[in-house]
Amino acid sequence: MPTSHTPRAIHRKLDTAARRARNRRILHLSLVFVAAVIVLDALAGDRGLLAMLRVRRQHAALAAALANDRAINARLAEQARRLRDDPAAIEEVARRELGLIKPGEKVFILKDKR
Repeated sequence: MPTSHTPRAIHRKLDTAARRARNRRILHLSLVFVAAVIVLDALAGDRGLLAMLRVRRQHAALAAALANDRAINARLAEQARRLRDDPAAIEEVARRELGLIKPGEKVFILKDKR
């Protein structure tokens, strides 16, 4: 009857300990691999950190473009209001863009002597 100190029992204990150590090592490596995959997905995945930063940059650019468009819209609305309500604004545009003059005004055309 073998006791716990026989070579066969000691060998069995060493095999069991070696298997447990190998299993722990495999478990640790598996956990490290899973953690690495999770970290990589959190950084570079579809909803990861890099995607979030890219979306924030796009949002800032679109917000700036929207503010610019609103300012242009307000300026054009004011110009339209002035053209509807202010005869002086209409006269200014007619003189500047159409080259019109009032009756009785004289036009002088200057030519270069080059």
